[in-house]
Amino acid sequence: MLRLAGLLLCVTSFLSTSSLGASAGPRIDNDKLYKYSYSTEVGLNRPTGSTRGNAGFRIGSDVDISLVWRNPEIQDEQLIRVQRSRKNNIFHGSSAESILGKVRLEALQRPFMVLWKMGKIRSLYAQKAEPATIKNLKRGVASMLMMQLKSGKMLEVNDASGKCLVEYKAAKDQVIRIKHLDTCKTQEMGFTTHSPVLGVSGKSASETVITLENGIIKSADVEETHTLSVNYFLISHRQSLTLKKIEVGPAEVAGKDAASVVKSLDDKLMSVGVMVEKVKTKCKGCPTLMDTWKAVRSQLEPDSLSKAKAPRSFLTLLHSLRKASKSEILTVLRNCSKTVLPQLVDAVTSAQTSSSLAAILEFLDFSKKEGLVLQERFLYACGFASHPTETMLQSLLELSQGKIGSTDIKESTVIIMGALLRKLCLKGVKEMLLAGPDSTRVESEVQMYLLALKNALLPEGVPVLAKYAESEVGAFSTIAITALQRYNRELITPEVKKMLNRIYHQNQHIYEKNVRAAAADVIMNSSPSYMEVKNLLLSIGHLPHEMNKYMLSKVQDILRFEMPACKLVRQVMKDMVSHNYDRFSKTGSSSAFSGFMARTADVTCTYNLDILYSGSGTLRRSNMNIYGQSHNALLHGLQVTIEAQGLESLIAATPDEGEEDLESFAGMSALLFDVQLRPVTFFKGYSDLMSKMFSMSGDPINVVKGLILLTDHSQVIPLQSGLRASAEFQGGLAIDISGGMEFSLWYRESKTSVNNRGALVVIGNVTVDTDFVSAGVEVGFETEATLDFITTVQFSEYPFLVCMQMDKTTFPFREMVSKQEKLPSGQTFSSKRSRDQLVPGSEFPLHLENSNMCKKVFEQAVHAVWFP
Repeated sequence: MLRLAGLLLCVTSFLSTSSLGASAGPRIDNDKLYKYSYSTEVGLNRPTGSTRGNAGFRIGSDVDISLVWRNPEIQDEQLIRVQRSRKNNIFHGSSAESILGKVRLEALQRPFMVLWKMGKIRSLYAQKAEPATIKNLKRGVASMLMMQLKSGKMLEVNDASGKCLVEYKAAKDQVIRIKHLDTCKTQEMGFTTHSPVLGVSGKSASETVITLENGIIKSADVEETHTLSVNYFLISHRQSLTLKKIEVGPAEVAGKDAASVVKSLDDKLMSVGVMVEKVKTKCKGCPTLMDTWKAVRSQLEPDSLSKAKAPRSFLTLLHSLRKASKSEILTVLRNCSKTVLPQLVDAVTSAQTSSSLAAILEFLDFSKKEGLVLQERFLYACGFASHPTETMLQSLLELSQGKIGSTDIKESTVIIMGALLRKLCLKGVKEMLLAGPDSTRVESEVQMYLLALKNALLPEGVPVLAKYAESEVGAFSTIAITALQRYNRELITPEVKKMLNRIYHQNQHIYEKNVRAAAADVIMNSSPSYMEVKNLLLSIGHLPHEMNKYMLSKVQDILRFEMPACKLVRQVMKDMVSHNYDRFSKTGSSSAFSGFMARTADVTCTYNLDILYSGSGTLRRSNMNIYGQSHNALLHGLQVTIEAQGLESLIAATPDEGEEDLESFAGMSALLFDVQLRPVTFFKGYSDLMSKMFSMSGDPINVVKGLILLTDHSQVIPLQSGLRASAEFQGGLAIDISGGMEFSLWYRESKTSVNNRGALVVIGNVTVDTDFVSAGVEVGFETEATLDFITTVQFSEYPFLVCMQMDKTTFPFREMVSKQEKLPSGQTFSSKRSRDQLVPGSEFPLHLENSNMCKKVFEQAVHAVWFP
């Protein structure tokens, strides 16, 4: 701990009152000088660390307090003077001027005045031109005077921490002041990530214990703590005021009111407010944006995106971009190589400043088909924006209404507008998306608007989605139903549930299997009734063969994973008509399975894999989901869906009911961190299918690739002493999601794959910087991981063999902690430590039936190699 004996002009005064139960407030006696010792200290550390490992500093001083003026009509309204004692050198072994500088030292030595009424601060008088740091320290001293002699709660405005709800507990010779810091409103507003799961949580506490002796403050002690983000940081802050002795002091000054008395004594003093003000800091020797770009650009090459150095460099660049002007950003964009430019676009868009948005919109030309990759990277970065502005959404609205050279970019623009609309509210965009599906007859445009509504999750969008859920176009139905699945259960009204039951039970139309399966999922996840569950169970045995197995597997997964509907399902299963051997012994290859990826005290991560086949053995739908749950919030981290249809003609098989006239099609759709992305198509139409089959290389098709600002949090925590703690957390993710589908008529085998590669770096730091002394702690971790989901189907015989694999490779994990304390002169103290480990890879467990099938598939694969 860096201990500075010194520097505060500080202080609080003493209270004179007959008893705590009296209606009068605390008072200071005339002709007396109250001499106190004052100290404040701040420590920064991990919550699990010992206080001996704190980074921080201590400020201490002797203080003199005296009465200047008392209102003759209201005795409890007093003007008091607070001044640092000049008898002791507060900087042991150091020159005060060398640490503070001449201007700050003079300001520190200058007394200030406080208008004190009934124990509450009404005004603080200091010279306006004084450095903000010194005025803040004076505000911190004044805040210690805040008290009342009766128990109760009230909203206090004049406090260094801001406008806060405060609770007082008064007893004999003691007053306890509890400040509810979560209610405090300050002048400096930060920002945080929209998702609570990816955001930063915090817990704060502040308690002041004032001890009195014979009606005089004997001591006042403040304990304040702030814990940030899943135990990343602990800020501990203390203030102490102790009475040393009482001497003869100056006489009271006569005057009409406090303002005129202050002016008569020092006409440079003026009311400056008690709330801590923003301190403008100048960065000396900081690199320019171009300097930073030259230092990190080699780490952002495409080949480096699977390494932790890519997101680490991304975060470094992000900090520099947020301080840069539009012209500086444009210079870097126009002088960037083609291979690194997509990553630079990610960073510029993620900066989310007015300058960065203006620069990227000027740089990109959406009227041309060229530059599709850069345009889509910009749009995706907008969709993942941690704290987007209405300007960003308005820009996309204007873009969608202008000339766009690529149809794909047009679709992505509208889809991403839906993602932004969920975080913001812009009337024109809302009306456009709600009216969109009915405004066109072009199938691709209807899908575009439905996907945008799936992102927006507007309550007003439920009737629109319910209408299209019953569409005879399978793609419309699937998107609409999966969109409804993302809504809160309260918005799935009885009318919507009736519609979903009509679809599943085909009361009015014949629907595709994947549409019916999606409807069943929404019913089961939306507080189903007893009869709804019973009817779903009774349908098993009367469905197409593979759908029978899918629904049976879904019910078993609900029971095994103890989902919300499990109690009702068990109740229904007591009825032997619903639950019997004939119904629950259906065979097939379709399946549904859920499991845990990770469970900690703060976060639960789950996955589920659903796969539905046609009766011929060809894939109909493969769906992989990963969810994160924390702070009573749910994040849909990843969804990769592969859909196929109309493949029966390849193997001379008969299509299932309702799917006889479907066009050959295969494609993939991805949802990442609650943002639905534009789907990609593998092939569409029989001729396209045949050409792709003979030219197919087996290489996966990229769905999303780039750098994402996953966590983004910035806040200033005003401490009661007038010090300011700045906290920043950023998490950068380099991600590459791809998928593929292989089909072999020779081996009568199909294989679908979803490959997820990523590198994550999270860095958080807390600093307390007074511009003459600073301390800080930085914590970070980084990792690189690969997750593959592969499904192999052999349909040479029936029942066909299906093997699903979900593999996580061995990956490195590194954790770093660094601490630093600095003075403008003298030696800087710093320490760094890190811990590296390898986390073993594993194959996530699926049901036993899958394991048995995988063994058979692998055995036949070996046999085919040796005996073709």
